[in-house]
Order: sequence, then structure tokens, then C-alpha cells
Amino acid sequence: MKFYLDSADASQWALPAGCPPVQGVTTNPTLVMQAGLPVSLSAYLQLVAQAGEARMPELMLQLPRADVGEAAHWLEVLLPAAVQARVRLNIKLPCHPDWQPVLREVQAWGVPTLLTGLSNPVQLLWALAQGANFVAPYVGRLQADGRDVWALIEACVAVQSDGLQLLAASIKSADVLSRLIACGAHAVTVRPEFAAGLATDPVTLDAMAQFDRDVQAGWVRSCS
Repeated sequence: MKFYLDSADASQWALPAGCPPVQGVTTNPTLVMQAGLPVSLSAYLQLVAQAGEARMPELMLQLPRADVGEAAHWLEVLLPAAVQARVRLNIKLPCHPDWQPVLREVQAWGVPTLLTGLSNPVQLLWALAQGANFVAPYVGRLQADGRDVWALIEACVAVQSDGLQLLAASIKSADVLSRLIACGAHAVTVRPEFAAGLATDPVTLDAMAQFDRDVQAGWVRSCS
């Protein structure tokens, strides 16, 4: 399973020891604002450069408006910057038919696309028909809304063989992450603090402490 970080704050991209390798970073306008950046082309260029400096293999950027002309202009600027930074650029768009013209424009540039906010099976089949590369259901939001999220996740996994990869987002618990790994999700995206919090575990630490006590006790007996 590939592991992505949900953050536009480059200072959060380095995880502590004990975390898996990071495949890339995924952002959206909300995360960009939370990082204290404007939702602008110059800010996106800064993120591309920072991803290159951090040696991130991939960067997923969400276009801010359903404007085909603006999308073409941004891609004209961002793609050469990504090549220079040696970062693979993926473009995120909301999973909604209003964004279909922008999706077509991005695909015409040969850039991988992710449809985000996917919430039901009809949207999944639509995304598959559009030739998108990734879909991102917000697992935490769907659970909060009382949805049977695992039925949708299983459907997303089932169509991965057709080329539409699942990038499960909004992961709120270790149990949910475990189930996503078990069911064969292609990738997850998590907040950096969530990943860092699971680098160690109280149960593991308790076991280590017991080992240390027993080693010390055994050492004392062997020396007496």
C-alpha cells in the first residue's frame, strides 16, 4: 500500500522513525489555507519546489476552480516546474460532472488525475468511465454521515483491476487503516500527526519494558 501525507505544510512532511516511506503529498485548497498559503499559482509553484527539496516522488495538487482556461495556464506553468523538481504531478478535481471539462483538459496534457470526494457507487462508475487514475473517498466523513463506507471501499477495490486506483482519505483510526490494508486499497492519505502518533504504541512499549526487566533480572542471576 502506498502512503501519502495530507498537508501543504512542508515542515510536516518529515515523519519520525517507525513510519513507512512516504510516496507523496496530497493537498487541497483547505489544506493550502491551513498552511498559511494563498490558493494561487505562485503558492502551488512553491509546493512543487518544496516537494522536490524533500525528495517526494509525487505531489497531488487540487485545482481551485472549474475553469478550463485557468487549468491550461496553471498546467503550462506547473508541469515544467515539476519536471525540474523531479516530482510526479497529479491533479485532483472534485468528483462532480461540473468538473468534466477541466478533467478532459488535464487528461489532454497527459497528467494523472484524481477525483476526490467520491461518496457513492454511481460516482465510482462515472469516475471509471471518465478514465480517471485515482478516486479518493473521504472515509471519515462518510462514517460520520452514517454511510456503510466499507461497501463503497470494497467496490473501489473491485474496480482497481480496471485501472482506477483507490486512494482512501480522511483516515481517523488505526483500525480503519488496518481494514484498508487488509482489503487491498492501493493507497491511503493521512495527516502527518496521525502517522507520527502510530510510529510507536503503548502495547509495544509495555512489552519492551517487560523485556528490559527480564533481561536485567536474568543478568543479575547469571552474575551471582
